[in-house]
Amino acid sequence: MKKSLLALAVLGAYAGVASAQSSVQLFGTLDVNGRYVKNDGREKAYTQSTDGINSSEIRFQGIEDLGGGLKAGFNLRSGFSPDTGVAGDAARAKFWNRRATVSLYSNFGELRLGRDYVPTFWTQALNDPFGYNGIGSVGNVARYGQVRADNAFGYFLPSNLGGFYGQLMYSASEAGTNQDRPARYVGGQFGFRAGPFDIAGAYAETELTAAGGIPGSIITGLPTIPINTKIKTGNIGGSFDFGFGKIMGFYDEEKLQVGKEKRYELGATFPFGQSEVRVGYMEDKMDVNVGADSKVTQWAATYQYNLSKRTAMYGTASFLQNKDSTSVALPGSTTGAPTSGGDSKGFELGIRHFF
Repeated sequence: MKKSLLALAVLGAYAGVASAQSSVQLFGTLDVNGRYVKNDGREKAYTQSTDGINSSEIRFQGIEDLGGGLKAGFNLRSGFSPDTGVAGDAARAKFWNRRATVSLYSNFGELRLGRDYVPTFWTQALNDPFGYNGIGSVGNVARYGQVRADNAFGYFLPSNLGGFYGQLMYSASEAGTNQDRPARYVGGQFGFRAGPFDIAGAYAETELTAAGGIPGSIITGLPTIPINTKIKTGNIGGSFDFGFGKIMGFYDEEKLQVGKEKRYELGATFPFGQSEVRVGYMEDKMDVNVGADSKVTQWAATYQYNLSKRTAMYGTASFLQNKDSTSVALPGSTTGAPTSGGDSKGFELGIRHFF
C-alpha cells in the first residue's frame, strides 16, 4: 500500500522535504522463498532466498507540479534481502542500488539524471515472463550484459505520440566506476505499443575505460574483454496479448572483441481466476575467437496464486542444461556449480507481498 511520507512526520529530517512536494510516496516489495537446487556432481542445496517473482525493494518517489506543464520528480529504489535484513548492495558499496534519479517532465518528454536501468535491458526484462527474477529468469543463462548505469543522462519521449515510445541514454565512466563495470554507455530504445501488441528494439555501445574487463561473470574462464574496446549490444523483443494468454520473446546479441554472445527467449503467461501460469524457454550461445564455444539452455515454469492484489504465493521449477564445457548454475547453488557440461535443476516456493 502506498503511503504518504507526510504520515511519517515524526521523522523530522523528512518532514520538511515532504511538505515541499505535491506528492511523496513510500512503498515496496518483500519476496521470500524456500529454494532447492541440485547440480550434477554436487550435493543438494536447501536455502531461504528472495526475489522469486518480484525484486524485494524499498522505494521512495515524489513529484512536484511547477506549473506551465513542467514537473519535477525523484525516484529512489534500494534492493534488500528480507531473509537476512541486508540492505543495498554491500559488495559494490551501493545503498540505492536499483535506481537513484531526479527528473524534469514537460510536454516534450522527460529528462532524467542519475543511476538508472539501461535501454537494452528493458527489451529483455519486459519480454521475460519471469520478469528477470528467480530461478526461472533469463538472467540465469546470460554471460555478458548490462542492467544499470551510474552517472547517466537520459531522455524519454512524451507519452502522447500515438503508441510510439523511446529513450536515449549516455553515462560517463568517471574514472572507471560506472555501473558495476569500468565502462561508459551510449544507447537507446524505440518501440510501438497499440492495444495487445508491443514491439521494441534497442542498441548500445559500452566502451571499457579501465583494466580488468567485466567483473562478476558467471562463467569461470570466459575471456576478459580488453581495455579501450567496445561491446556492441542490439536486441529486439515483443509481445501479443490474446486475452486468455500473452506470448512474448526477444533476441539479443552482444558483439565483443573476444567473440559474440547470442541469447533468445520464448515465453507465455496464462491468467485464470486468481491464478497465473508462466512458462519459458531460453538459450544463450557464446562463440569465442579463441577456445571452445559454449551454450546454455533453460526450461522454467511458475504457478502463482494471488491471495489478494498485494499478496501472492508461488512455485517455480527450472531445468538448466550446460552444453560443451560450461558450468552455469541456478541461483542458490551453495554447494558449488555443476561439473563441466552438467545440469542444474531446482524449484522454489515463496510468498510475495506489496506494501
